[in-house]
Amino acid sequence: MRAAVITQHGDPEVLQIQDIPAPQPGPEEVLVDVAASALNRADLLQRMGLYPGPPADFDVPGLEFAGRVTALGVETTRWSVGDRVMGITSGAAHAEQLVAHQDLAMEVPENMDLQTAGGLPEVFITAWDALVLQGGLQAGQTALVHAGASGVGTAAIQICRHLGAKVIVTASGPKVARCTELGADLAIDYTSQDWAVEVKDFTDGQGVDVVLDVIGGEYLEKNVRSLALGGTIVQVGVMGGGKATFSLGMLLPKRATLRGTVLRGRSTEEKIAVSQAFSEQILPGFINGALEVVVDRRFSLDDIAQAHHYMASNASVGKIILEISPEGVN
Repeated sequence: MRAAVITQHGDPEVLQIQDIPAPQPGPEEVLVDVAASALNRADLLQRMGLYPGPPADFDVPGLEFAGRVTALGVETTRWSVGDRVMGITSGAAHAEQLVAHQDLAMEVPENMDLQTAGGLPEVFITAWDALVLQGGLQAGQTALVHAGASGVGTAAIQICRHLGAKVIVTASGPKVARCTELGADLAIDYTSQDWAVEVKDFTDGQGVDVVLDVIGGEYLEKNVRSLALGGTIVQVGVMGGGKATFSLGMLLPKRATLRGTVLRGRSTEEKIAVSQAFSEQILPGFINGALEVVVDRRFSLDDIAQAHHYMASNASVGKIILEISPEGVN
């Protein structure tokens, strides 16, 4: 099968399309012909050697997939050959085939094509898990989401709206309008506005209940200042730097919580639990039209280096889809 292989750490050009052995499904796994995946920041970090993937003979990135089941493990009963499935994985999704535990795979919404579904699992599960499961966001509360035009950000805006919560986002100038179109109650241009001041004004000084932050670094102090009493900061990335300095005393009067979280490092059992809960509680929103995958641009597997360059430019709004085959390999 063809796969995007990281031949050494470095610029996007280290990615090469190679023929490598196809994986074989274990007893409780399914073999999937991958129609599409998508790029995530973790893929860029993996390519640069800053976020290693799981041990494997070939270093293939890719954290999400959509495709058709093509073979079943001997103990697999949940799926049939030909079923349309999608899901999160620890790596290796930028290839024509992959294996996944049968309980980790989710059914693709009936009204969604596989190429679009390839960009659904990672960001929507990440946003929902961070806001609701980790942050405890409820209807009537307010969330602050940084990088509102990113894949996670566009998913988070919609999830907040779906839950009946208000959402404030930060984004760069050209992207602010798109965040508002998606349902942000307030979109702040961080390049020209002090977002902490804007948050305070919007909430009448009360602050927000949950902060979803992929930036880190100097944002931490402002995040704490922007929290309501008993609020929670959920850190899901450190695009702005992994080091931060602030006064711990700021947390105390607010009884604030600072949580870090990732999906990739969780056990299979934990990923199954969050995927199944997501399927039950959030996936119906894609069927009735309440939720959508915001797609910025699509690239073929052969153009994966260009896709990495494009993501690194920070020009995208929503997901960068990697189309691998129309319906998976035969």
